[in-house]
Amino acid sequence: MANFYRDNDDLRFYLEEGIDWREIVELAERGFRDPDGHKSVLDAVELYREIAEAMGELAAEEIAPQAAAIDRAGAHLEGGEAVLPPQFEAIFRRMREMDLFGLCLPRELGGLNCPLVLYLLSNEIFARADVSVMAHFGFHVGISTALLQFSLLEGTTRLDPDTGAILETRFADAIGEITGGRAWGCMDITEPDAGSDMAALRTIGEEAADGSWTVSGQKIFVTSGHGKYHVVIARTEGPRSGLDGLSLFLVPTYEEKNGARVRLASLDRIEEKLGHHGSVTAAVTFDRTPARLIGKRGEGFRYMLKLMNGARLSVGFETIGLCEAAYRMAREYAAERPSMGKTIDRHEVIADYLDEMRSDIEGLRALAMYGTVEEELARRKEMLGLAGSPKAAQAAREARAHSERARKVTPLLKYLGAEKAVEMARRCLQIHGGNGYMVEYGAEKLLRDALVMPIYEGTSQIQALMAMKDALASAMRRPQQFVRRVALARWRSLAARDGLERRVARVEAMSLAAQQHLLTRTATDKLRSLSGRPLTEWPAALRKNWNPKRDFAFALLHAERLCRLMADAAIAEVLWAQAVRFPQRRAVLERYLERAEPRARHLLDEITSTGQRLLADLAARDRVDEPDQVTSTVPAAEQPPLRAVG
Repeated sequence: MANFYRDNDDLRFYLEEGIDWREIVELAERGFRDPDGHKSVLDAVELYREIAEAMGELAAEEIAPQAAAIDRAGAHLEGGEAVLPPQFEAIFRRMREMDLFGLCLPRELGGLNCPLVLYLLSNEIFARADVSVMAHFGFHVGISTALLQFSLLEGTTRLDPDTGAILETRFADAIGEITGGRAWGCMDITEPDAGSDMAALRTIGEEAADGSWTVSGQKIFVTSGHGKYHVVIARTEGPRSGLDGLSLFLVPTYEEKNGARVRLASLDRIEEKLGHHGSVTAAVTFDRTPARLIGKRGEGFRYMLKLMNGARLSVGFETIGLCEAAYRMAREYAAERPSMGKTIDRHEVIADYLDEMRSDIEGLRALAMYGTVEEELARRKEMLGLAGSPKAAQAAREARAHSERARKVTPLLKYLGAEKAVEMARRCLQIHGGNGYMVEYGAEKLLRDALVMPIYEGTSQIQALMAMKDALASAMRRPQQFVRRVALARWRSLAARDGLERRVARVEAMSLAAQQHLLTRTATDKLRSLSGRPLTEWPAALRKNWNPKRDFAFALLHAERLCRLMADAAIAEVLWAQAVRFPQRRAVLERYLERAEPRARHLLDEITSTGQRLLADLAARDRVDEPDQVTSTVPAAEQPPLRAVG
């Protein structure tokens, strides 16, 4: 039988060897105090492997064979409700039979008590079979887990002090319905006039005199938006309150009465998309729809970030699954397609394409697994701290450290994975030649499905800006630590005993050199802008009066280049850590460095030697557009507003 877990040696390496399960399992099993739980790490990991194998078989035998039919049929709106392809519905009935919707939930809530790592691994396996199925499955597991996390954060979950078991939790009704396969959830962020700019959101949450809440407004591009439980971010503190005026709500969009569905919010439309045809992407309108406030008012953005960080990790694994599908489809076709006396996989150009695809997938998976383990440990230790453990303070400190490491790599994974998914799907189609353009081969479907990945859950450009901002802000907050990192990377690149470590350090040194250049250039430009102003004004200007659009223009221009360079450096370091523990991983690192080193040199050269002409041109255009520079007979009050790009 085909199996998308067993046939993937690199994926199996992590579950069976590469991940140090001890701490994760001990935290998940609450120190093995649960009488119904596992009694050892080995017992737990054996169950994880069995579940992974079961999901791998499901993906290969039941999902992948139906992917083309699901794509052709798609989802549509009928009588105000979503209608899904019968093959899609059958797959989710099978998942319910396998109890997969409670994969990460504790046993006392009807779950399998598996780690986040296994859930995200399943996302890769299912995405390789069909991304529409994977996306919908993700909201069954992800939303119920997020609701438990939210309840713990707001203090509405009660735990047994002896065993750590959950005695009651605020959102148990919704969690139970999702785990039982009777409903699912989704998250509602985007609005018609507010995409990446969450400060511009207009959906409102209103509190009544009795303390109850309602939500009104429209949300668009809601993945699995036909679900019952919507996690909605809305404005509660007035139009000028920015991100601090946002609150988070759990909003049921329908209820069952006498066997009939009564809508509390309308499903306006299901979008007709280029790809992901089996996945519902909906527009939903709330009109004073009853809602439950999550946390405190004004905390919505902070809570939403927790949900989005997990979602971006999930998309990272989704991109790897699609990359794996593209690589295998291209490899299998090339091995059978003869041309000029040999199969095309033996032609040098095609062999190079396939080799690079394999290496990139291994690198992405290494980064994804590293980020997932850090996120897992962050969440579990945060819960330990909230549970009032004797070691709560220590757990909270460790949780923050793990969270910082996860945050560092999450935008790198989302950025690089999304860009590589498009690149590999495009390359798969090209290797198929004319057949790739034909629907029957499936290569064009992979490309259609891939094209949204650099867009949703935060565009590639947003990820690059986050990575750049975090890197430069960290260096500015802790300059001595940054200088030490630069010195250490240079020393390792010259003096490390192992040649592979020297090569890894050279990539890291180039990444840090790029960051140092952007910092230096930003500081130089800021000082230049103070020319002609009294020296007494300089300290305040350097401390406070920073204009992100003007003062960081050079860094903003090169954000994507820096993101790619930082991703290569991070992957190289993760693979080096693996090579130290597992000698067989040295070959994986060598293949990756063969590609990463010339890329790093090129990216560093672009960052340090390009951009001045374009920035000068943009600055000149900005000066022309400034109100005091505009010559017009139209009164200022009647002039059209200046437009901000992005």
